[in-house]
Formats: sequence, structure tokens, C-alpha cells
Amino acid sequence: MALIMGMIFYLSHQPGDFAPLPQFPGLDKAAHAIAYGILAGTFVYGLHPFANDSNRFFLAIMIVMFCLIFGITDEFHQSFIPGRNVSGWDIAADVFGGLLVAVLWYKSVTIKTNIEL
Repeated sequence: MALIMGMIFYLSHQPGDFAPLPQFPGLDKAAHAIAYGILAGTFVYGLHPFANDSNRFFLAIMIVMFCLIFGITDEFHQSFIPGRNVSGWDIAADVFGGLLVAVLWYKSVTIKTNIEL
């Protein structure tokens, strides 16, 4: 998890002209969602030993909240980098990536639990 967080921080610390992306609509938002989906996946992997039937929903909410808070701090960090700008849509994409992974994890655990019954 720390490695992914460090990678996100490193990429956020680069000036705006560091890696020019192709002019494809939504590519930036997709990159945010993928990066934060991977971050959420590492969070799931770390929490998996502590997950049980009674706290799965709470852990899924924690994953999404973590992605939200880290996304906000990432955007704040970018506000100090030349050529970078702060975007609420980037935060929304970050949360979407985390939410997608949290929902998939929650549903897969629920399906697995129902099958074992």
C-alpha cells in the first residue's frame, strides 16, 4: 500500500509538462480511477485477515473513505506544483476507483459466504 501511495505522490509531484498524455477525452480520469483502484486493492489485501461477516461493510466504507482522503491530500499537494491544477473531478475519479474495488470485494466475499452456507 505504501508503495502505491508513494508512486501516486511521485507522479503528482511532477510538473504539468512531465508526461504529456494523448488528447483522449477522459484519459486523465481513467488513470486516476485505475491508480486509486489499485490503491484500494492493496488496502483490501491488507485488511483481508481482519475481515469477517460482521465488519465487511464497515471495511468497505473505510476503503472508500481512505481513497477520498488520500485523493484530497493528493490534489492539495498538486496545488503547489507548477503546471498542475486542483480538480474536484480528479477526486471524484479517485473515489470511483476505490468504490469500484470496494464494491467488487464486498460482493465477492458475500457471494463466497453464501456459497459456503
